[in-house]
Amino acid sequence: MTTPLPENLEAALFRWFGHRDFRPGQKPVVQALVEGRSALAIFPTGAGKSLCYQLPAMLLEGLTLVVSPLIALMKDQVMSLRARELPAARLDSTRSEGEIAEIYEAMSSGHLKLLYVAPERFVSEGFLASLKRTKISLLAIDEAHCISEWGHNFRPEYLRLATLSKKFRIRRVLALSATATPAVAKDIRRNFRILTRDHYQTSFHRPNLAIHITPVEPSHRLELLTQRLLTEKRFPAIVYCTLQHTTESVAAHLKKCGLNARAYHAGLADDVRAAAQDDFMTGCCEIIVATIAFGMGIDKANIRSVYHYNLPKTLENYQQEIGRAGRDGLPAHCEMLACAEDLTVLQNFTLGNTPDEQSLRHLVDHLLRQGREFDLSLHELSRSTDVRPLVIETVLTYLEKEKILEATGTFYSVFRIAFRHPEEKILAGHPSDRQRLLRGIFSSGKRGRLWLTLDVAAAAKVLGVSSRRILKTLDILEEAGDIDKKPAGIRHGFRLPGGATTRHPKEVADWLRDIFLRREAQDLERLETVVGFAGNPDCSTRQLLKYFHETLSSPCGHCGNCTGSPTRPPPPPPGRGISFEDLKNLQTPRSEQHAAL
Repeated sequence: MTTPLPENLEAALFRWFGHRDFRPGQKPVVQALVEGRSALAIFPTGAGKSLCYQLPAMLLEGLTLVVSPLIALMKDQVMSLRARELPAARLDSTRSEGEIAEIYEAMSSGHLKLLYVAPERFVSEGFLASLKRTKISLLAIDEAHCISEWGHNFRPEYLRLATLSKKFRIRRVLALSATATPAVAKDIRRNFRILTRDHYQTSFHRPNLAIHITPVEPSHRLELLTQRLLTEKRFPAIVYCTLQHTTESVAAHLKKCGLNARAYHAGLADDVRAAAQDDFMTGCCEIIVATIAFGMGIDKANIRSVYHYNLPKTLENYQQEIGRAGRDGLPAHCEMLACAEDLTVLQNFTLGNTPDEQSLRHLVDHLLRQGREFDLSLHELSRSTDVRPLVIETVLTYLEKEKILEATGTFYSVFRIAFRHPEEKILAGHPSDRQRLLRGIFSSGKRGRLWLTLDVAAAAKVLGVSSRRILKTLDILEEAGDIDKKPAGIRHGFRLPGGATTRHPKEVADWLRDIFLRREAQDLERLETVVGFAGNPDCSTRQLLKYFHETLSSPCGHCGNCTGSPTRPPPPPPGRGISFEDLKNLQTPRSEQHAAL
C-alpha cells in the first residue's frame, strides 16, 4: 500500500473516518509515523489519541499492533472500527481457542490491519510465534507511562515491550499517555528510542472544568456528598473511592436517599460490573460510585461532575480522572472531599509494594537456584515467600531486563475437562496406543460432578510421557468435538542464560531492595504532593498545570479558590493510641504461634 504524502492526510482522514479536520496534535503524530519514525503523544483524556494509530494503520502495509490494558476499551474500539468495515480484532482472555486460531490466521495472511492485545499476551509462546510470521508496521502502546519505573502507575509487564519491539525489529512505535510528567516522558523516549522532536504534547488545560477542594471530617463526608448530589443534580456523575467496599456502602446510601446510583469495582462479578457500566453509559444510571477500575477508555462525553470521595493516589491519577468530565466542552464540576485520614490507606498500599529484606532474599535465592530451566506459579511462590504476586512479577521483570533470567513463555498446568459424549464412545474412535494414553489421562484426573480436573505435569510423570504430548492429545479431542476444556493454573517458564548466573543471590537481592526503596520514597512523596495541592489556597487549575510543567499566565477564574471559597488544609486524622484491649487482642494470635508471625 502506498504511503500518502503529508498533504493527502486530510483526504485519508475523511475517507476512512469521515472527519474533515484533525484535532490539535493529531496530524504531526500521524505524519511522523507514515514517514517511518516513532513518536510519543501526550494528549489529555478525550483528545483523540486512538486516531493517531488507527489512521496510519490503514495507510501502512502490514499489521498495527495496539497494546492496551483494558478489555472494555478493546471491545469498544474494535466494535467501532468494524462498524466502519475496517479489519480489526482483539485478543484477550474472553476469546475461545477457535477464535484465537482464526485471528492468528488473519495475522499471517495479512487480512488484519489492527489487532488489540493486553501487555500480558507477550509472554504467550503461541502469540510470539504468530508475530514472527506477521509483518508488523506499527506498535502502538496505550497508557505508555506504565513502562516508566518512575511513573505513577508502573506495570512490570510493560517493561518487556521495549525489548520485544527491538527483538521483532518493529520500525515504528507510537507511545500514548494522558498523564506523563517530563521525567516520565523522557524515560518513555529513551526506552523506545523516540527522538525529542517527535514528542508531541497538547495542553493539559481544560478550561471547562471547575476544580473545587472541600476539606471535610470523615464523619461528615457521606452527608456532604449526598447533599451535593441531591441539591446540585450535576448528572451524569462519577464518584471515585479508594476501596471496593467503600463504593458499595456509598452507593447503597445514595440509593437509600433516592438517588440513582450503582457501585463498580474489579471485585464484582463480570456480568454485574458490565451491567453497571452499560446502565451508566446508556443513561439508565445517573451516578456510578467506583474505584479507579472504572473510567479508562470510557467514551461518555456528557459527564457533568466527578467527585473524589477519597484522596487520589497521585496528581497524575487526579488529572486523568477529572478529565473524564465535560468532554463535550460544556462546564463540568470536579470536587475533591479532602480528608487527611485517607493517607493511611494510600500509604499502606505503597508500603505493601515494598518487600522486606528477608523475604526478598528468600525469593531471589529461590529463583537463582532452580537450575537451568524451570517454571513457577506466581500465587504458589507468593504463599511460600510471603511476597505479593505483583511484587514477584516486578522482580522477575527486573531480572529479565538485567539478563539474569530469560522468559521461555507461559502455559497452563491444570485443565478442567467436560465430556460431550460417553467416554467409551470417545475412546472407540482412536487407535489402540492412543486409547491407552487416553485411559491413563482420564484416570489421572480428579472427577467432579461435571468436570474432570487434570494436573498435566502430574499426569505426565505418572504416565511416563511428556506434558506436550498430553496437551496435544487433549487438543485432538477438543477439535473432534469430544470434550470441552477450560485452562487454569497458569505457570511461567524461565531459564538461566548460559545455564548459570555469575551474580550472587545476596548481591541481586540488595540491588532489587534499593530499587524498591527508591520507588517507595518517590510514591510517598507523591502522596504528600496531593495533600499539599488539597491544602493550597492558590488557583487549583494553575497548581495542577504547574505539576505537569505547564504555565497558566493568570488564575483560571472558575476554580473554588478563584471564586471566593479558598481551601484550607484537610483536617488531620484523630490521634489514637493503643489501648489495653488492643494489646490483649494482639496477644491472642501471637500466642497461637502461627508460622507467618
